[in-house]
Amino acid sequence: MHRSIEDICGQVIKFDNCIRFAGFATQTGKLIAYKYRKDAIPLLTSDETQLSVLDTALKMRIRKDMESKLGKAVCSITLYEKVTRATVFLNSEEHPILMVSFDKTDKRTDHESLILHGILPLLSHYFTGTM
Repeated sequence: MHRSIEDICGQVIKFDNCIRFAGFATQTGKLIAYKYRKDAIPLLTSDETQLSVLDTALKMRIRKDMESKLGKAVCSITLYEKVTRATVFLNSEEHPILMVSFDKTDKRTDHESLILHGILPLLSHYFTGTM
């Protein structure tokens, strides 16, 4: 990998101005790198963020149990009242989870398309088997 994962977080944030956060986590739920958009104010404290990351890792493990019947999970999108969060599953032992959060805006944002046609192709340059 030529770029640091912090740099990759920065590249993800640049895809669209509605992306407020990008972070990588381990499969055990430890946040290892992240960036916020410059003008984004975090909605969670650092302890709450870490708890959220741990919750995401646990949900990922549960999804893996269904992969034999449903196929490999690519991403999961959760709509909250204040933000939309996406979890992207990577084929990487070191950095298996990318979390991205999006601002709620008045315009409709196609998060799935942004992930499938923007973020995943970017990640495929750094992680094999991402798409």
